[in-house]
Amino acid sequence: MKAAESEAKMEATTEKAAKTRALWNGVSTCGPLGFVPIAPGTAASLAIALLYKYVLFRLSLPVYLALVVFLFACGVMASAVQASALGQRDPRRIVIDEVCGQLIALAALPATWTAVGLAFLIFRLFDIAKPFPIRRTEKLPGGWGIMADDVLAGLMARLLLCVILELRIVVT
Repeated sequence: MKAAESEAKMEATTEKAAKTRALWNGVSTCGPLGFVPIAPGTAASLAIALLYKYVLFRLSLPVYLALVVFLFACGVMASAVQASALGQRDPRRIVIDEVCGQLIALAALPATWTAVGLAFLIFRLFDIAKPFPIRRTEKLPGGWGIMADDVLAGLMARLLLCVILELRIVVT
């Protein structure tokens, strides 16, 4: 009897662990976006830019920022779990970091094609080129390093967008 109970508990624990891994996998890859065969990070950024253009720009700034903070916190945990499970430092399929960075670059922008397009392009430029100090943040441990470089790229992109829009270099 005890052996059967022990085996049932072990199966329940294994099933729960599998469901937890599947949840973290879904969060870290943002569903199917992380499995896009070419440039999954760019695909995730583009999807978020379009979602912002049509939906997310309507959120109040406090709600929008709360969403970003929530996604960042989930992203740190999910990307750490997934990177460890895959045995890689920053797997391409993890795109929650691009989602957070792109959301930061888009924060409080008008939902025009010009503004959203510039935010997308500038964020991707900073994320791919990783100018100082962005590259240094990749050295942070676990999920922190995976998320921090994209968050910083998003902040730098948003700062540059503020300058561009304030100086009216581009009219939105």
